[in-house]
Amino acid sequence: MKIAVLLGGISRERPISLKSGENVLKALKKLGHDVVPIDVDENFLEIAPKLKEFEVVFNALHGHFGEDGTVQAILDWVGVSYTGSKVLASAICFDKVMTYRVLDGYVNFPEYTIVKKPVKESPYGFPCVIKPRKEGSSIGVHICDNSNQLYNDLSEELKKYNEMMIQRYIEGRELTVSILEIGKPQILPVLELKPKRRFYDYTAKYVSGMTEFILPAPLSVEEYEKVANSSLRAFELCGCEGFARVDGILKNNVFYVLELNTIPGLTDLSDMPASAKAAGMSFEELVDAIIQTAVR
Repeated sequence: MKIAVLLGGISRERPISLKSGENVLKALKKLGHDVVPIDVDENFLEIAPKLKEFEVVFNALHGHFGEDGTVQAILDWVGVSYTGSKVLASAICFDKVMTYRVLDGYVNFPEYTIVKKPVKESPYGFPCVIKPRKEGSSIGVHICDNSNQLYNDLSEELKKYNEMMIQRYIEGRELTVSILEIGKPQILPVLELKPKRRFYDYTAKYVSGMTEFILPAPLSVEEYEKVANSSLRAFELCGCEGFARVDGILKNNVFYVLELNTIPGLTDLSDMPASAKAAGMSFEELVDAIIQTAVR
């Protein structure tokens, strides 16, 4: 097949997207496809009509523009098949507040509030978590232990974002659940993360040796069912398609969904390829399965 791979982009996750895209390019070439990389920039709308030449577009963009429904809307306008979720699901999952509104009453998630100016008090006590409403790769996420730290971190992040979330801090087991549609949405082996930092932040995610992967996560039957059922329900309620990853915290037999990633990282250190490998899938087989979800 003739396949275009979108990579790079204009978000703060550009370096990660370049790595994901390069890995996908190599895999598709090994699979025998005719592959063309497209480094997406501000001029994408001008070149987008040329994508009609391709049978499938593999979207390896992360973050704003590539993962929030914008590129998906452009690809729908062009009329070309592409990997991953469509416009609405992408927009919902990239916006944590909208994600929680959709999931409310169906799955557990940590309590949160929105602030548009720095504050010194947390409704949930300390420690608490602050994070951008719309961002990925743990960019802008902080655990705040006291009023001064909360105020200072919010002051710094609100220079970049119009609003921030304050969220209840839940100390538990960090789990990530990769979902791949093979006929129907199926869960790959659940991954437990043990970062050498306080939480699975940007450094822990993308610096080799900073996080221990436990695959499959040692879960009881009851724990696995709770994690699996919550993840699948979140995937379906948000309207995700093709593949996605659900991140959450397991504490006292309750699984709290933190977020859904509609375009999970595909770097050498990323979670989904590790879970696929634990399921007996090579990286090339994972990429091929993702392509097939778009073709179907």
